[in-house]
Amino acid sequence: MTLPPSHPGETLADELAARGLTASALALKLRVPANRISDILRGRRAVTAETALRLGRYFGTGAKFWVDLQAAHDLAVAERDFGALIEKEVDPA
Repeated sequence: MTLPPSHPGETLADELAARGLTASALALKLRVPANRISDILRGRRAVTAETALRLGRYFGTGAKFWVDLQAAHDLAVAERDFGALIEKEVDPA
């Protein structure tokens, strides 16, 4: 069994470590609540489009980078959790 793509929080943690930033410091720079960043880092919260815009602007990656990480994670988790059931329930056209 393969693991789903990592949560975007893991990538964010790597970026923070590389820059020597804390979650609180990043939250101040992005002008978002600190718990938003902490929850993303812990994998408890998804990266929303708004947060992706802020992360993309700050890190110079563009928002799509963060949205794509989240979408890949979400789709892999859905496939793992619901894929077999959906294959049984839904017939192709």
